[in-house]
Amino acid sequence: MDMTMNTSIDTAAAWKTCRVLLLPGWLGSGEGHWQTRWAALHGFTRVEQDDWTWPRRGDWMARLDDVLLSGPDRRPAVLVAHSLGCQLVAAWAEHSRHTGLVQGALLVAPPDTERADMPPQLHNWRPIRRGRLPFAATAVVSSDDPYCAPDRAATLCADWGARVVDAGPRGHLNAESGLGDWPAGLALVAVLVNAPGVQP
Repeated sequence: MDMTMNTSIDTAAAWKTCRVLLLPGWLGSGEGHWQTRWAALHGFTRVEQDDWTWPRRGDWMARLDDVLLSGPDRRPAVLVAHSLGCQLVAAWAEHSRHTGLVQGALLVAPPDTERADMPPQLHNWRPIRRGRLPFAATAVVSSDDPYCAPDRAATLCADWGARVVDAGPRGHLNAESGLGDWPAGLALVAVLVNAPGVQP
């Protein structure tokens, strides 16, 4: 799929049936990041963590539960995760009792936190949780992601039961990747909104 391509999917209509939660990775998503742009353009909810520098997996999982359960909005959620946020989705889905609140997940550039060169701040995200996700999932991976080799990404996505979209050589699919407002990614979220639910 061409990651710069616009599609004819009516994304505006999709947001009426689901709430979209943005899950940034380690250190958060900066000003030019597509997640930050989506929050500004579409009013999506960014899940804020107490500590972006030394992320503790259990704390991030608890925060996601809190956001899903708080407030009056009871529409199903679509999780839109980047980098470490993808590992958050996998870990949370294995332990939370509230996975039924989630319609689907977009997993963008999942990192390999078990690599030897990962910084010490991320060592508590080992081992990677590999259980099949109990909701529809699409993963977008880059062929030259500096934080996860293509074959490793393919294995993780297979374990999670995620459909894989190859973005080509686009780095870590962040602000430096030149995605802008990333309409093609937004279209993938809209597809998840319309997904039938739990994958077989």
